[in-house]
Amino acid sequence: MKDKKFGMAYKILIAQVLGIIVGAFIHNNEYYKDLLLESFLQPAGKIFILLIKMIVIPIVISTLIVGIAGVGDAKKFGRIGIKTIIYFEIVTTIAIFVGLGIANLFHPGSGIDISALHSVDISAYEKTTAEVGSGEHGLVTTILSLIPANVIDAMAKGNILAIIFFSVLFGLGLSALPEENKKPLLEVFKSTSAVMFKVTNMVMRYAPIGVFSLIATSVATFGFASVIPLFKLVVTVYLSIAFFAIVVLGAIAKSCNINIFKLIVILKDELILAYSTASSETVLPRIMEKMEHYGAAKSITGFVIPTGYSFNLDGSTLYQSIAAIFIAQLYHIDLSVGQQIILVLTLMITSKGVAGVPGASFVVLLATLGSVGIPLEGLAFIAGIDRILDMARTALNVVGNALAALVIAKWENDFDSGRALAYEAQVFNRGARSAG
Repeated sequence: MKDKKFGMAYKILIAQVLGIIVGAFIHNNEYYKDLLLESFLQPAGKIFILLIKMIVIPIVISTLIVGIAGVGDAKKFGRIGIKTIIYFEIVTTIAIFVGLGIANLFHPGSGIDISALHSVDISAYEKTTAEVGSGEHGLVTTILSLIPANVIDAMAKGNILAIIFFSVLFGLGLSALPEENKKPLLEVFKSTSAVMFKVTNMVMRYAPIGVFSLIATSVATFGFASVIPLFKLVVTVYLSIAFFAIVVLGAIAKSCNINIFKLIVILKDELILAYSTASSETVLPRIMEKMEHYGAAKSITGFVIPTGYSFNLDGSTLYQSIAAIFIAQLYHIDLSVGQQIILVLTLMITSKGVAGVPGASFVVLLATLGSVGIPLEGLAFIAGIDRILDMARTALNVVGNALAALVIAKWENDFDSGRALAYEAQVFNRGARSAG
């Protein structure tokens, strides 16, 4: 009872506030800053991220194999795959257009004095961009990367798309075996999946410490001074993300008889965690589990949600289009309709090609801005507040991927309405008891 009254969401919020306070305190204190960052804060935050990375791959593999072996229909799964990719492409394209429209409407980059802005070193992002761009960039590379030459190597590198591809084929192969051969191995994967979700719950007990450390590290490193000159950009991005979540995703949800506000409440803990850590990976196992409880079939949640981490980044693509127009406005560059169309087409390709690399949004922008003549140096001015912006776009990515699983399940008539209603009653009754 005590845990219900003081749940994970509240613990994470408290950790976030404490992290801001501690980070602000040590920002201007060089002695404590170096000591605490290197000895405690950075390692503690990294431990949490590593713990999450440790459990993601086994969960994706075991869940997908169990789900697909249960379906046992290659044609049906092919249909699910096609519908998923089409849905992702349409929604992310809408996100790009919404971002462009809002940026052109509110002009977040107009009237800002560049000389007052703090420039941050972005050489690390430039290096990543060069590495990504050394091959054939975009969809071709992404398609080729689906097929792992060595599945163990793909697991070691965390190549989620290659792991999904292998797991799908393994699941289809397992489903084709006779029952006496299939059952023992299927039981192993079922047990593995169940165990890994138990491990997830264990890891989540460490989440408040991880959040505290990550937030404190960011505030201690960058402080708040960089936010003030770019406050208009921060407000524009946050309002855009709220608009997209409520209006665009809300409309999609309503068309499938899903209430977006109920979904957000169900995802409350995960959204706070994803927002605090600026990492959607930290909540991937919990999102898969919750969407299965909320009525979607295991085979769909196991495929759609992990795939969405590379193909359905609504928050990231929305931000990328706003950031591109912002930098253009910062340098007083008036982009024509044709140039903005080129920008949209370029973002549609580049945002899919490097979605899985660190600092993906920056990498995408570096690979995109040059196509319409926007100075790449402008990114150095927003790098200092990227963490604040990343937190918001990560939260939207989580909502978008969770909704995608429910939508695809509805389209496939593989959605258990009775289970969804029972889960809603469980969540909201628990919330009512906690409030009381």
